[in-house]
Amino acid sequence: MAKIVVINGTPSLVSRINAVIEYAEADLRGRGFEVERINVAELPAEDLIHTKFESEAIVKANGLVAEADAVIVVSPVYKASYTGVLKTFLDLVPQKGLAGKIALPLFMGGSLAHLLAIDYALKPVLSVLGARHILGGVYAVDSQAVRNDQGVVELADELKLRLDSVLEELAEETAAKAARKTV
Repeated sequence: MAKIVVINGTPSLVSRINAVIEYAEADLRGRGFEVERINVAELPAEDLIHTKFESEAIVKANGLVAEADAVIVVSPVYKASYTGVLKTFLDLVPQKGLAGKIALPLFMGGSLAHLLAIDYALKPVLSVLGARHILGGVYAVDSQAVRNDQGVVELADELKLRLDSVLEELAEETAAKAARKTV
């Protein structure tokens, strides 16, 4: 079974972007993929800030990345880029830790003004880490993920359609990659 790991770079575990992550995870599990999640904000801050490569938590997180066939990198947009907590983790991923992996960026920002943050901020870092197959990704706007009166985040239909499309592409590419590994 192919493995996909989600690297959640939001500093807040109650962020609306978590609804996007849960939507993606449910879709991929429904297709038969094994899905794991790394919530970077739950990793020891001292290990991240002091780049403790040998830390048990960092070694375990990097092990999940190493075992994955595909990686979904998720972040809200802060100051026209991905979060600092995500960057601290990416700095701890081995130099070619994404080699041979399919990468899918999922970002959420306050407006379309930072739509290119995926292309100009994240993709170069993923490339340096060895990723060569980086899918186009999805940039969502905050208004596409709204909390209802019960506190549940509802995703806009248009966002779901874009997620469905990119998740279909990720599933096809990952399944094909896994099939090549078994031949």
